[in-house]
This record gives sequence, structure tokens and C-alpha cells, in this order.
Amino acid sequence: MPAVTPAATGSAVDTADVKYSNLWNRIRAGLRLPRMEGPRVARYEQWFANNPQYVERMLQRANLYLYQIVEDVQKRNMPMEIALLPAIESGYSPEAYSRSAAIGLWQFEPATGRLWGLKSNWWYNGERDIIASTNAALDFLQSLHHQFHSWDLALAAYNAGQGTVEQAIAHNQALGLGTRYRDLRLPLQTEHYVPKLMAFVNIVRDPAKYGLTLRAIPDSPYFVRVNTGSQVDLSVIARLANMSLKQLYAINPGFTRWATAPNGPHTILVPVATKAALIEGLSQLPPQDRMQWARHRVVPGDTLYGIARQYGVSVASIRSTNHLYSNLLHVGQSLLIPMAGRRLIVSNHERQRPEVALARTHRLVKIIHRVRPGDTLWSIAARYRVYVSQLERWNVLNANGVLRLGQRILIWASPALVPSAVARTRVTE
Repeated sequence: MPAVTPAATGSAVDTADVKYSNLWNRIRAGLRLPRMEGPRVARYEQWFANNPQYVERMLQRANLYLYQIVEDVQKRNMPMEIALLPAIESGYSPEAYSRSAAIGLWQFEPATGRLWGLKSNWWYNGERDIIASTNAALDFLQSLHHQFHSWDLALAAYNAGQGTVEQAIAHNQALGLGTRYRDLRLPLQTEHYVPKLMAFVNIVRDPAKYGLTLRAIPDSPYFVRVNTGSQVDLSVIARLANMSLKQLYAINPGFTRWATAPNGPHTILVPVATKAALIEGLSQLPPQDRMQWARHRVVPGDTLYGIARQYGVSVASIRSTNHLYSNLLHVGQSLLIPMAGRRLIVSNHERQRPEVALARTHRLVKIIHRVRPGDTLWSIAARYRVYVSQLERWNVLNANGVLRLGQRILIWASPALVPSAVARTRVTE
């Protein structure tokens, strides 16, 4: 087992009122576990040193989450080494998934996640939620430390399970042997687990020693929590916060659908710089434009594809909303249609000419966009703040189809949300 030597400082360093120019300096000030040396530690130090591109990709992901983790670890007066544990568990990827079905930054298995208060349903997965999973992991680790009175043993139990460590301790006690981490016979993975973490701690402590440079991470929050007040479509949030859906999902990986859960909690994380714009946008957003649903009763001749085109949504969204496992429909069946970001069209006349009806209701403008080099349906939709499904319906297009240079694309949009340079033609029909 690796040898343990005293750390340069064995007591906690209070950094609560200190502002660092770089989050790594704050982390270094909070490292307080005894240094660990030995062949296993050296092996992983060398691995990190030999794979700088892996380290860079990992820290690029960590840039989004590490400040929040450091804040939570410090508030609990835990050693800052714990904030580096996701580097070993998941590489700071909330999408990480193991063969044992453990997921998220902290690699919770479903049963363990439930035990520590992580909720999961059709709309949401707490194991992937950044804040919820971090709090659960720190609760779990503190409980293990209280039980074993050693961070090495707590970390080993986090990896192998409490029962495994308890049995190893009982076995050594029966033989009159030591019961420290280095004395125990544990699963091979667990015997490598703590040395791997301590190797990364050594990298963070002195990256230049290993020929590495750690990308700077500001000692300031990247995201902030905003209360939406009710269920809301994530694409609406992204639009109001002036960010892409990909960026929004990156800091809200717990959401597994296109909207927040109908029964809450009604909170979402957004970059700090976008908070004011989002709150202002939500305050002016009509309730029907947050998350709108239509109910469609199946009539003879209806198909999922036809219904999707009628409402301007995707077949996949109808199937997932209604938990359909095939395209088979029954006459009289009631379907729930997600109509986020647009008003319902309920009359037969309006269904025949939905764009004109919507334009009259919302004072929309009719725009003709000519396709330019590099244009895609996605980029055009983003520019005019509309949905790809709407572009497909208005122009009888296929999302996978190829656009032609100079092709005319019809768009119905709100005057307040389209680029000011485009020519607008108001509806007169």
C-alpha cells in the first residue's frame, strides 16, 4: 500500500473571506489531507502527465461546475481534496455512465441516489443535477467520515460500499492487524481509487512539476439559480437568456425532457450574466407562452405524422408526452400536444390557415429569408427566434433536407424578436 507522510499543513485554512484570482489557488489553500506517496500514486501522476489533452478536456468541463463544488465543500469545512473527487469519478461529466449504472458527476447508482434524497422521474434525474447530486455526495461522504473517522476510509467506502470496508476492518481486527486504509485488503479498484485521487491532488498542487498547465478557472460563480414560477419550455428559457439549448442543458443536465417538471421544483440554472435578462423576460412572458398544451381527440384517418404537422410539433414529442410505444392510434383517443412558445389554434378555420390566425393574434410579421452560404434550418430558426418545426411546416421542408442558395424561406415572427435589418411585411390577409 502507498506510504502516507504528513502534509505541509494539517489544519483547515479559512478561505471564506479571501478572494483568489484563480480557483486553483483557493483549492490549494484548502488541501489538508496527508500527502500520499508510493508506486500507485506515481503511476497515476505519470498517466496524467502523459495525457495532457485528457486533462484539458476534463478541466474544460470542470470550468462550469467546479466553483459551485468548491463553495459547497468549503461551507461544510471539508478538505478541498473532496472537490477534486469528480475528476476520478466522472471526469467532471454529468453525462458519465458506468457499467454498474452509476451516473452523473458523483456516479450515484439509482438505489444509493434514492437513499440520499435524489429524486428521479420522467422529467428529471437528480443523479445528474449538479447542485442536488453534489449535496447528496457531500452528505454521503460526511456520513462515511463520521463512521470511519478517516477520509481515506470514507473515500474507500464511497467507492466500494460501507459493508466492504467494515468487513475488511473486522477481518484485520480479528487477526490483530492494523485497520487504516493502507492496512486493509480491499477490492483492487478500491486499492487504486484513493491513490488515483491523491495523484490528481498532487497535479493540482504543482502542475508545472509534471509538465502540465491547468486552465484558469475564475474564483466566481458561473451559474445562478432562477425561480421560473411554473413549468416552462427550456427553449423559451434559452431564448430569453440569449443562450443555446446545448449551453442550457450543460448546466441543467438533470432535466431529461424539453421542459421543467410540471409539479416543480420550478428553478433553473443560467449563467450569472443572463440572470437579469431572464427574470425580465419571464416577467413579461404571457402564461400561455410558457408551456402550452393542446388536447387532440383522434378521428378516423388521423396519423401521428399528420397530427404533428397540424400542430407544428415533432412526432417524437407527441410520443414521449403521451408515453406511446408505437405509432398506433385509436379513434376517440385523447392526445396531449406540447405547444410551448405558441398560442393554441382551436377553430377549424384557424387550423386551415394557422400562420395568418397567429399573425393576427400576435401581430406577427411575414418575412422572406433568402438562403445564404452556411445557412441551415437550425441557424435560420435561431436567428429569427422560431422553431425548426415551424420552418418545416411553413415551407414544406424536411429538417434533413439541403437548402439551396437563394432559396426563399417564409417566416412568421414577432417584430420584437427578429433582426432589425430585415425587411418586414405585415399581415394583410
